[in-house]
Parts: sequence; structure tokens; C-alpha cells
Amino acid sequence: SRTTTPTGAARQQGARLAGRMAGRHGEAGMASSRRALLPFAVISCSYLLFTVTDGALRMIVLLHAYSLNFSAMDVAVMFVLYELAGVFTNLLAGVAGARWGIRATLVTGLLLQLLTYGLLYGWGWQEDLAGETRLFGHTATKQQAIVYITIVQMFGGVAKDLTKLGGKTVTKLVTPDEKNTQLFKIVSLLTGWKNSLKGVGYFLGSWLIGISYGLALGAMMALVLLALPMAYFGLDPQLGVSPSPGRLRLSDVFDRSNPNLNWLSLARLFLFASRDFWFEVPLPFFLRSPSCASIGGFCATDDECPAATECAAFNASVGGNGTCVNANPGGGCGGVAWSRVLVGSVLGGYIILYGQFQALTPQLVTGPLGQTPPNKLTEVLWGLVNCLPTLTMAAVAFALSADQDRSSAAVIGWILAAVISFALIFAVNSSIHSYLVVHYAKKEKVAASVGFYYMSNAVGRLFGTLGSGFLYTYVGDDFGDDAGRDGLRGLGACFVAGTASSLLAALITVKIDDDEAGVRCGPLVCIAPRDRAASSRSGEDGAADGGGE
Repeated sequence: SRTTTPTGAARQQGARLAGRMAGRHGEAGMASSRRALLPFAVISCSYLLFTVTDGALRMIVLLHAYSLNFSAMDVAVMFVLYELAGVFTNLLAGVAGARWGIRATLVTGLLLQLLTYGLLYGWGWQEDLAGETRLFGHTATKQQAIVYITIVQMFGGVAKDLTKLGGKTVTKLVTPDEKNTQLFKIVSLLTGWKNSLKGVGYFLGSWLIGISYGLALGAMMALVLLALPMAYFGLDPQLGVSPSPGRLRLSDVFDRSNPNLNWLSLARLFLFASRDFWFEVPLPFFLRSPSCASIGGFCATDDECPAATECAAFNASVGGNGTCVNANPGGGCGGVAWSRVLVGSVLGGYIILYGQFQALTPQLVTGPLGQTPPNKLTEVLWGLVNCLPTLTMAAVAFALSADQDRSSAAVIGWILAAVISFALIFAVNSSIHSYLVVHYAKKEKVAASVGFYYMSNAVGRLFGTLGSGFLYTYVGDDFGDDAGRDGLRGLGACFVAGTASSLLAALITVKIDDDEAGVRCGPLVCIAPRDRAASSRSGEDGAADGGGE
């Protein structure tokens, strides 16, 4: 007993020591989790507040430009540097974030957004006459205004993508590598809420500008000022800094050793072009434009003309009547003449629906279908489905455009159906893409990798925005200076371009090497897992060899 008692005591002491160590490890793990969640909460709040102002910025610029008789092509040009800045910002922000940390890029982005809104005060702040463009209180030509707003928008584009970098990279930094399903849900939730609040920004921007242009700008600046202290005081300056910043070069962003990320980035370009070919500029212009049939009637005052038209060529001295003309011929005709608030509500509703469905994609779509976590085959499947709404709407737009007696109710019904269905399908695609980029990114280069991926996103938006402005402005029959071109046919051409972009995105995704798990469609196995198929073939070959012996 003398020999066993000390041994038993030692065992008990060892067990107590192991228990204390396990408890300490557990407490340390909980403390580590809390430390990891703090930057996630701070960045998410700052990012989401910024997103409201980013959505409002687009609507304020677009609707104000429409009221000053700018065409869709003019507005598309205004957004060139906004999108082009995103190309270079995403490229350089990845390197900057890896060198100087996420806090530096986030705070810089918020300050640039303040600058953007401040400079917009100089555009049309004191317009006295309808349709007159003014810069800092002085009359300006359209060309001067386009150049000024294009430069101002550049700062907004840089701000957006510097801020977005923090929102996208923090999810990877706070999620363990083996928690792929958890990562998918976190990315989907954050991205979904970001897009929903961007939709709120669309609505707020269109509503506030209807009250006062200055009020709309001031309200958005207040939101940015609310986010700045959180970003600066709530984040560690070293968060996101690469462990080897001295060796990180711009060439590291173009990582040839990560072909999956490169193919995904190229697919992302065409995926977002498929939306921006019709959504950002053509759709709001079409919804604001009057029907072609409402133009040409006699009038004495603007009050006698239908919505979105005005009375022109009235000469009281000779007793003549005026005629109702398009208030903005550059915006085309054939639309439904909705107010700014209604247009903002449709676009904002799309973004909110898209964002909420994106946040719930793992629970409502990919989870029940057995596609969580997703792979490249999942995205190919949903990329092909993404072609259907725009293809349908293109056919409808061309058919209705040929019918001069079409009703506005039919046009509205088809457009709303296309907007809703595309929002739901595009949300699934975007959710899968947002997961795949952080999944494919190397953790030590996550900021640079995400920056390169979203650079491609910006190229796609630039391609879609410029292409949409050209197609909407120049496709369709020209009904004269009083009416403009057939906007519905121009919108149909934009839907055709969007369909082609969706198809290209799906075909490019096929090049990604990530199909080992196959893809399920609920209870059905659409494509068998590659490793299981190989094992099965190996087993059959072995059985055949055994029989021969």
C-alpha cells in the first residue's frame, strides 16, 4: 500500500493539474474569441454605416443629373472614375492593408467619403432655373459639370473600396481555417446586411433629394462622422498586417500560384456586369421617362402635360398653343414616368431583397439543397440560372417595344417580375462568390487576395455601366428631339448584354479546380464527387484483378 498510495496521490494531483490547465486553456480560448469578435463588430458597424451613404450617393447623383437633362450616357460617364478608381483601389488596397493594416484603409475610406459629399455641394447648389446646371453658383455647361462630377465621384469610388476591404477580410481573420461552413454563414450574413443597408441608402437618397439637395448631402455626411470614431479608436493598428510586409510586393497580388482565385475573379467581372448592364443607369432612367404616347399633345402650361413632360413652344403673342415634350429627351421615352421616390423605392427594394436573401442563402437555398459549403460546380449551376430573368425580359422588352399600344401596366408587371426574380437568383450567386473568394485566399495574403478579386468586380461594374449608357442612349428608334429614343428597346438591348455576361461568368467558372465534392440538388446527386468516383473505379479494378488471379 505504501508503494501504491503515492502513485495514486500523484495521479490525483496530475488530474487536478490537468483540470486546471484545461480550465485555463478554456478561459484563454474564450478571451481569444472575444478579442476576435471586437474587430469584427467595429468593422461591421463602420462598414454598414458607410454602405448607407454609398447607396445614397448613387441615387443623389443619378436623379439630380436626370432633373438637369443629362442623358444616360452622360451619367454613365460620370461614374467612369468611380468604377475605374475601384479597379486600382482594390489592387493597391490589398497591398496597403497588408502593409499598414485594416484600420488605416478603413479610416482613409471614411475620410474620402466625407470629401466626396462635401465637393458635391458645389454642383447645382443654387440652381434658379429648371434644367440649368450650375457649379458653385455659376452657370456651367454640361461638359464642365460632367468633368467635375466625374472627378468628385473618383473619391467616392476610392472610399468605397478602401472600406469594403476591411469588411471582407475581417471574416477570414476571425474564422478558423477548418470552419468553412461557419465562414460561409458569416460572409453571407455580413454581405447580405451590407447590401440591405445599401438599399436603405438608395431609398434615403431618392427621398431626401426630393426635399432638398443640400439636406440629402448633409444627412449622409452625418452618418460617416458617426462611423469614424468607431473605426479609429476601436481597432488594433496591426489588424490585417502581413507577417512579412517587407517582402510583400504589388506583384504578389497577381498570384499565379492561386489559379482558382484568378479564374473566380474573371468570372466575377462578368457576373457583376450582368447586373450593371441594366440596373444602375438604364432602369432608373426608364422608370423616370414618360410614355412616348404622352408626348405631342397641346398645352398652355406644364400642369396640362402628363408626368415627366413639360409644355414647350408656347407663344401667347400669336395665340398659339404649346406642345408637351419630354422633360429629358436624353432619357428616352416609353417608360412609366415614376417619381424620384418611387424609382428609389424600386431600386432600394431590389437591393434590400437581394441583401436579405443573400444573408439567408445558406439556410434557405444551399443548405436544403446539400450545397453548403459550396464549390465551383455550385456556382456554375446558379450562374446558368442567372441567365433566365434577363433573357426573358429581353424578349419581352423587344416584343412590347414593337407594340405601340402597349399598356404601362404590362410594362410595370414584367419589369417588377424581372427585378424580383433576378434579385433572388443573383443573391445566391453573390453569396457563393463571397464565400469562395475568402475560401480560396491564402490567409497570409488575405487582404491582397481579396483586393485583387474586388478589383475584377470594379472592372465588371465599369464595363457594365459604360456599356449600359451606350446601349440605352443609342439603341432604339429616334422619335425626334421632343421625345428622344425608344427607351424600352434600349432597355431590352441592355438585358441582352446582361444575359451574355451571365453566361460568360458561368463558363469561366468551369475552369476552377474545385469539384472534388461534386454538387447535389437536394436528394439528387447532379454530379458525383470526384474522389468517390475514383475510389469506386479503383475498387472495381481491384475486384477484376482478383478474379483473374
